[in-house]
Amino acid sequence: MIKSATRRRSETTDRITLCAQKLTDEQGLDGFTMDDLAEAAEVSRRTLFNYFPGKVDAVLGLFPVLDADAVAVFVAGGPHHDLVQDLRALVVPLLRTEMMERETLARGRRIMLANPRLIARAHECYSEISAQVVSHIATREGPTFAALRARVAVSVLAALFDSALDEYLVDPEERPIIFHFDESLRTARSLLGA
Repeated sequence: MIKSATRRRSETTDRITLCAQKLTDEQGLDGFTMDDLAEAAEVSRRTLFNYFPGKVDAVLGLFPVLDADAVAVFVAGGPHHDLVQDLRALVVPLLRTEMMERETLARGRRIMLANPRLIARAHECYSEISAQVVSHIATREGPTFAALRARVAVSVLAALFDSALDEYLVDPEERPIIFHFDESLRTARSLLGA
């Protein structure tokens, strides 16, 4: 019963975000109202505000959170006992693959680049997740591991995802985004000798 309610909530959240992104793509962020969004998503205005406080948050959707069990495994030195591979294992679940269709990602990138408010809010959310990951690295690696190293590791992962997204959007073989992320990770490790 709880899972079905959770699944319904997730489906409604995703539907609202998809409609918000389509409206933003078609009309611009200021080209529609929350009432327009509620109608497009087939929810009441009250329901809409129970899910998102405003348009920017609706367009961006819910930002993923780190899985507590995965964090515990990571902090304990696992699952591979290799910091880079373990960071991959920690953050890849944040890439909600069910939302990773090319058209959806291309639209998301297009509207993000066209709207500074979206970029600013996304950066805030990214900074929060990054700070969490940096803290987990510090806990795992101990006080001798410089905070700068942890921040660089997280920044490199973000850059690798951006590179993977570029490749994913133009891949004629339509391989999954995780394939491209792993290719970017292998390339970076080869270039950096890590």
